[in-house]
Amino acid sequence: MERSRITIKGMAKLLNVSPSTISRALQNHPSIGKETTARVKREAKRLGYYPNSIASSLRRKKRKSIGVIIPRIDRSFQSSVISGIEIIASNAGYLVNIFQSNNSYKREKENANMLLANQVGGVIACMAQETNNYEHFNLFKKNNIPLVFFDRVCNEVESSKILINDIAASKKATEHLISVGCTRIAHIAGDQKIDIFRKRLKGYEEALIENGLTIDKKMICYTEDLNAEEGIEFTNRLLNLSPHPDGIFCSNDRTAISAIQTIKKAGFKIPEDIAVVGFSNTPQSLIIEPSLTTIDDHAFEMGKAAAELLIRQIENPHQTISSEIVIIQNDLIVRDSTLKKK
Repeated sequence: MERSRITIKGMAKLLNVSPSTISRALQNHPSIGKETTARVKREAKRLGYYPNSIASSLRRKKRKSIGVIIPRIDRSFQSSVISGIEIIASNAGYLVNIFQSNNSYKREKENANMLLANQVGGVIACMAQETNNYEHFNLFKKNNIPLVFFDRVCNEVESSKILINDIAASKKATEHLISVGCTRIAHIAGDQKIDIFRKRLKGYEEALIENGLTIDKKMICYTEDLNAEEGIEFTNRLLNLSPHPDGIFCSNDRTAISAIQTIKKAGFKIPEDIAVVGFSNTPQSLIIEPSLTTIDDHAFEMGKAAAELLIRQIENPHQTISSEIVIIQNDLIVRDSTLKKK
């Protein structure tokens, strides 16, 4: 039979004292004698009593917890961001509550309402793909709860943001393909309702124009989810063009890896026939053969920066910080998928 959890009221009954005496003794309150305090602590240890830290925190109005809303926890970018958030939050004594929207607006709204109901000290969020109404985020501001967006940010809500320069990053990736001799460069783009993927497309197009290359609309493929299946589908479509591309820049590593697999299956050599660049520097980019040239968006540092900014706003509520933008450095990691033999 499962033993019920001991409570302060239960201990008070056993020791024939008031619940307030138990509570104060456990907190070493000077109004409780040393003998009573020792007796209460002995009994608490014997019974396996642990205080409800969340409830007591709320009672003291010390909201030492932050909420994180992300689209997909199974994506390496998101999990790296969470790792960065947790290391900073833990060192500062904060609990991290993680919610997954699964790219659903409805679920994201439920996540936000849950965090509001639990009176978290602040929120870090990356918007769901479906989101086009932002009132649930405005509620945090109305309740004086600091809010920091990262990656997929909401420009309609006044808040702090952690970003990389997506236009510059995608220009860097495209210009690298040009530098290794590619002249027919395709782009597998993300959902254009999402700001970061619009910027990555813009950077790709700017790089072509600035280097005297033509933008060919047939070379641009628009995905919905940037998943492996779409990577295979659109790579096959590009390979059927005449002439086919000699370089492909993908908006994430997942589609770039499936592009490499599809190109090899079709009998082409990488990078001699077609060079490939991805985006995010996921662990899989090193495992694939050939290894993938990619943009490192420093997701771990992005998470750390988001947590540092949020905690600073929580702990300095009287500072006037309505919105602050932090740009995280990005780097091009050159690997075998673009290293053509001279």
